[in-house]
Formats: sequence, C-alpha cells, structure tokens
Amino acid sequence: MKKFLIRTCNVIVIVAALMGYNHVAKAHEAQDAEAKAEADAANAEVEAALAEIAGEETVQSAYTDGVYQGTATGFGGDITVEVTVEDGQITNLTIVSAENEDGAYLTMAEDIIDAILEAQSTDVDTISGATFSSTGIKNAAAEALAAAQ
Repeated sequence: MKKFLIRTCNVIVIVAALMGYNHVAKAHEAQDAEAKAEADAANAEVEAALAEIAGEETVQSAYTDGVYQGTATGFGGDITVEVTVEDGQITNLTIVSAENEDGAYLTMAEDIIDAILEAQSTDVDTISGATFSSTGIKNAAAEALAAAQ
C-alpha cells in the first residue's frame, strides 16, 4: 500500500507539473500574440508614414502650372521650345523656333517630344541620327521645366 501511495503522489505531482507548464505555455502564447499585434500595428503606421512621405515628394516635385519657354543649342543653332504644364504634369511641348536647324534632322528629332511627354521628364535618350537636334530640344525643355519647378 505504501508503494501505491508513493506512485499516486508521483502521478499527482507530474500531472500538476504538466498543468502548470500548460498554463505557462498558454500565457506565453497570449503574450506573443499581443506582441505580434503591436508589431503589426507599428508596421502599418510606418508603411502609412512612408506612403505619405512618398505622396509629399510627388507633390513637391510636380511642376507649377503654366506655359514656359526654354532655349538651347541644336545642330544648326538655337532651338526654342514651349512647355505647357497642367495639374503638375507636362501636357504639351512644341518647338517655337529653330530657324537654322536642318529640316531633316529637326523632323527626326521631334520624336523626342513624345518621349519627354511619356516620361514626364527630360531624362530620356536622344534620337539616333539627329543627336544634336534632339539634344537641343531636350535641353531647351529642361530649361523651361526648371522655371516650372
């Protein structure tokens, strides 16, 4: 009978230890879940702040609405362009004058206008075969956009 009581006590101690361990494990799980929720909330706040900053950078880098002119040297001389900005976006770019430019080069170089409008920037490649004329248009547009910032 003594052995039975000792074994029963051992079983009770083991069961109590397991129940205590289970209680501690559940408490740790609850703390981990709470910490994860707090981390997720903090990450959401950081992402929202970054998105806001990115939005502010876009607004800050937008051009001021208006019509601006710029002049730069092309293949045969000065090229003057007119850039129209509406709602902070480049909506139109036209060549105002290019009196001494070779007509064939200028016609080829005009393809850069579409590239500038699409990129909303003068950071585009020049037109092969009309490098100097397209560079003139690009630089004149850059000068005009500098005034729009």
